Amino acid sequence: MDKRSRNFGSEYYLCVLKMETNRYFLELAYKGTRYHGWQVQQNAHSVQAELENALSTLLSKPTSIVGSGRTDTGVHAVQQFAHFDAMEELSEPEFLKKLNGILPKDIAVYSLKRVKNEAHSRFDAIWRSYVYRVILRKDPFEQHAAWTMYKMPNVDLMNKAAALMLGHEDFQCFSKVHTEVNNFNCKIKEAYWEQNGALLLFHITANRFLRGMVRAIVGTLMEVGHEKISLDDFRQILESKNRNAAKASAPAKGLYLCRITYPEDLYL
Repeated sequence: MDKRSRNFGSEYYLCVLKMETNRYFLELAYKGTRYHGWQVQQNAHSVQAELENALSTLLSKPTSIVGSGRTDTGVHAVQQFAHFDAMEELSEPEFLKKLNGILPKDIAVYSLKRVKNEAHSRFDAIWRSYVYRVILRKDPFEQHAAWTMYKMPNVDLMNKAAALMLGHEDFQCFSKVHTEVNNFNCKIKEAYWEQNGALLLFHITANRFLRGMVRAIVGTLMEVGHEKISLDDFRQILESKNRNAAKASAPAKGLYLCRITYPEDLYL
């Protein structure tokens, strides 16, 4: 290779390095019934894999995404965010129409927003909110979307127990075991139950959640509501740092990731 050829190769390489990609936040929702959670796994069907396959097809190149957080098997999302990079500038209406045409019916994309190149859908999230649905009667429309329960729990007691979590930090007692995390600390901003006719809704917002945390909380609060454990028992469970001290997890079908909050200055 002569000197001129070597210089051309170097200039081309530097040119490629200088080409900037565009980072986008994609807002989506999904029904988690058919999926083994959000994250890509070997020999398992995941939401992330479906979305990456659809994006790769649409952009004609392998495209990976990073979600705002992981949802477990069977858990739904009313609002989830993921970020990805693309060389080209994308038109939101056209892109969403094409992407929704590729995705299966139980995954839908709602918005596409250009963000700063250093923006991160997971690490920049300030708050995450979940809702858990409990139906208090047989309901043909809710049987696959909520936990069916025929005995009315004491909602006032459950709200008193939920309030105890607001001043707590370590939630190891509600985390799945063998979880690779640096710590079990979470800051819960709100946690309360409300009743709407035959429907009970548990609302919880925190800066982060541990694996299986919300379902374990709901299952344990239900034990309080049915007066199988006392408020003092619940307080002791919080302080135990022991998953075996808490009660069985609520079914996945009633849990919905419903809101992710980001700083406004991420968006361009």
